[in-house]
Amino acid sequence: MSTPKGYWIGHVTVDDPQAYQAYRVANAAAFDKYGGRFLVRGGPQEVVEGDLRPRAVVIEFPSIEAARACYLSPEYQHAMSLRTPVSIADLCIVEGWAG
Repeated sequence: MSTPKGYWIGHVTVDDPQAYQAYRVANAAAFDKYGGRFLVRGGPQEVVEGDLRPRAVVIEFPSIEAARACYLSPEYQHAMSLRTPVSIADLCIVEGWAG
């Protein structure tokens, strides 16, 4: 049986799209280092139940450990310092299903 992958699932409201670009550029270093790969990065969404923020993001990592390490890394913490003044995010780190 293979090791389950780890995922970040985020919902984001971006208040300043131009300033948010600095975050997008900066987060690449952390995602490259920890094997993060975007499966969903914005784009149109149809909310069929409940309330969600306008931007959905799903990032796949090789493992839950890599997903956690990326979030706690100095590279991502720097990127996040650029994101937090210009957006609001709900983010969880989840383990994939090994089924």
